[in-house]
Formats: sequence, structure tokens, C-alpha cells
Amino acid sequence: MSNETALSAFVDLLYGELHRIASAKLRGERAGHTLQPTALINEVYVKLVAGQERQFEDRAHFLAVASRVMRQVLVDYARARAARKRASDAIPLTTGLAVADDGAVEPVDLLHLNRALEELAQEDAALAQLIEMRYFGGMTAEETAQATGQSVHIVRHDLRLAQAWLRRCMAQ
Repeated sequence: MSNETALSAFVDLLYGELHRIASAKLRGERAGHTLQPTALINEVYVKLVAGQERQFEDRAHFLAVASRVMRQVLVDYARARAARKRASDAIPLTTGLAVADDGAVEPVDLLHLNRALEELAQEDAALAQLIEMRYFGGMTAEETAQATGQSVHIVRHDLRLAQAWLRRCMAQ
């Protein structure tokens, strides 16, 4: 069985979960958003198989890599959309990623979030990866712990730290 065939079989097994994650990410977007969950999953799949052989250790590892690819696809889409809009009538590209202190989800500009994540990755790549896995990949703390080889307690602590760092960075 080739790597591409194995990846295709793996994606088929996790398609429902990928679709749920993609739907959740796109649900937070502005009204009239044109990227659909199935298209997002297709883009992720194309990027996963394009140009290099990938081997996944398990479901958690696959979701970790898919998280990063989903972030790349969403950011590329947001950049392309922003480039097509004139500054005077630009529509903010948002995603429901930030959680307010009261537990409500606040929309966050995806490009602003991406810049903040890039800054976080320069300071601590592991924290940025946790945010990708949790918010772009929809992974639970348990799945993230399995993928990173850390305890669930450490993952939850580091996620809180990363969220606080991002909130502070984005507030500037």
C-alpha cells in the first residue's frame, strides 16, 4: 500500500471528525463566508499529500498535522480575500477563537491571530503548536497530550499560558 493510499484511508476514517472541526471553524466566520467545510477539508487533504511523503504515528499525530494545515488554508483564504477588498470596504475576517473571561466567544481577526501565533512561535514553538492543535484541529487536551507526549495537566496549563500570551499580544 502506497503512502498516498494509506493517507487516503486514514482521512476516510477521520472524515467525519475533520468535517466537524471544519464546520466549527467556519461557523465563526462572517455571514456570506464562501469557504465551505468540504472545500476546506479538500484543501487540507491536497496539502497533506502534495510534494512530500508523510507518515503518521497515530490519530493524534494526524490531527496535529492536519491542524497546522487547516490553519494555513484558512490564513491563505483570509489573505486572498483581504487582497481582493479595497481598504475602504474591507470586511474583517474573523474567527471565534478568543474566549472572553466570562466564557463567551469573541470574534478575532484571523490575520491578526496568525501574526500573533507567528510571534508566539518565535518565543515558544511548543505553545504555538498547542494553540494550533486545540483551536484549528479541534483536539482535546487528552489528544494533545498524547500527540505531544506530555501530561494532560501540563497541556492544560500551557494552553492557558498560550491563550494569555495571545490575548496580551493581540490587545497591543
